Amino acid sequence: MAKNIKNKNIKKTKTEAPIVEALQNAYDKPSFQFHIPGHTRGGGVYKAFKNLIGSKALKVDTTDEFDNLGTLTPPTGAIAKAQELAAEAFGASRTFFLLNGSTIGNLALAMGITKKGQKIITNRNCHRSLLTGMIISGAEPVWLVPEKLEEWGLWGCIRPEKIEHLLKTTKNVGAVWITNPTYEGVISDIKSISEICKKHKVPLIVDEAHGSLWNFNNSFPTPALQLGADAVVQSLHKTGGSMSQSSMLHISKNSMLDVNKIERALKLLHTTSPSLILLASLDAARAHLSSEEGQKQIERTIKNAKYLRKRIDKMQNIQQLKADFGFKTDITKVFIKVDGLSGKRLESILEIDFNIEVESASDVGALMLVNLGNKRSEIKYLADCLEKITQTDYSDIYHLENKKHTPMLIPNIKYKLRDAFYMEKEIIKKSEAIGRISGEVIAECPPGIAILLPGELITEAHLPYLTDYEEIEVIKE
Repeated sequence: MAKNIKNKNIKKTKTEAPIVEALQNAYDKPSFQFHIPGHTRGGGVYKAFKNLIGSKALKVDTTDEFDNLGTLTPPTGAIAKAQELAAEAFGASRTFFLLNGSTIGNLALAMGITKKGQKIITNRNCHRSLLTGMIISGAEPVWLVPEKLEEWGLWGCIRPEKIEHLLKTTKNVGAVWITNPTYEGVISDIKSISEICKKHKVPLIVDEAHGSLWNFNNSFPTPALQLGADAVVQSLHKTGGSMSQSSMLHISKNSMLDVNKIERALKLLHTTSPSLILLASLDAARAHLSSEEGQKQIERTIKNAKYLRKRIDKMQNIQQLKADFGFKTDITKVFIKVDGLSGKRLESILEIDFNIEVESASDVGALMLVNLGNKRSEIKYLADCLEKITQTDYSDIYHLENKKHTPMLIPNIKYKLRDAFYMEKEIIKKSEAIGRISGEVIAECPPGIAILLPGELITEAHLPYLTDYEEIEVIKE
């Protein structure tokens, strides 16, 4: 185990991946299957699809309860062991493997720890899944407004004093629930926020979806579990190397949350036919990040990010969001803007002219992730292309669309979230929507920040974010 791993409780032991090993055993010693999935080891699959993904993948595509793999809910066998190893690796008391992404972790937390009428203090740029969780539980958002980085068209960090004020002035608070890092990598002071929450005896939940690498190298910000958060959701598929749709929910060792209630909520929400391939990918990601090989790869990733940032700093007419601006950032999230080009125009140039796809783009800039799997040669190519772009006279027509991409409005709430969701609705033309009350969650992914939520007054300021919509669902008058 590399010396710079942040979780000092992790012991240097032989790398173990129980689900991966159990799947390998099932592959090596196949049984006669008369159970789901119906394709039966790939025998009933469209040939072109089988050729695309390979027959081996289909042979290990099974669900729990079979081949001595254990069960997900409740966790038993290899799955239970894999979750225990993940809890040890991430410094948690309990870790739950999640299918359907971090969304299901947020839903289970909302269901398990809040109830109708309680307040959740949360940042304006929270993920849409938190809104869904509140619709289910009946809790209501109290909006915490982060700093606005106007020059970048982004939300910044959350000031602890704002949380202190809201906790002093708001009754019946069930949780403080914040996103850290932001989608673009901006970091808040979780330690101070945690201390404030503990003083007020209110649990702190951190949506750390984009921070799954942080526990494994000191060049990253300190993970929330080490700073006093009661629960943390992480999307291992985003940065940690697992397959799409797989995430983890961690409960801290000194959490004030009732873990049994959270587990019961997960039982209600989780699929009853979990994919063992996805579960194995979580097991494999944890094993890899904890291994000597994984540690070296993380180091290479950080070096690649530093290389890209140094190259960008030397370029004319291009700026990058970084810690020099008075706040901390994740070094692997590189948000840039080019003089004279919108983020969307930059994205299209990279894709059409250079065959490069970035994570996302806004009206101001573009976000690029330096990932575990990126080679130095790819990073050099990206830097070379950015250099060429800054030296070429590209025109920009996106400003003619009057379109915005990162919601920066503070909701004007007319009805409670859950009440509005269940009210009678009608669909109207967008041109007729101003002054009406939204009946739906509208959030573009990425990054999944709500443009409109149920019960919110629709204003003219919303329209630039809704150019792709012809109709809007509103509460019937």
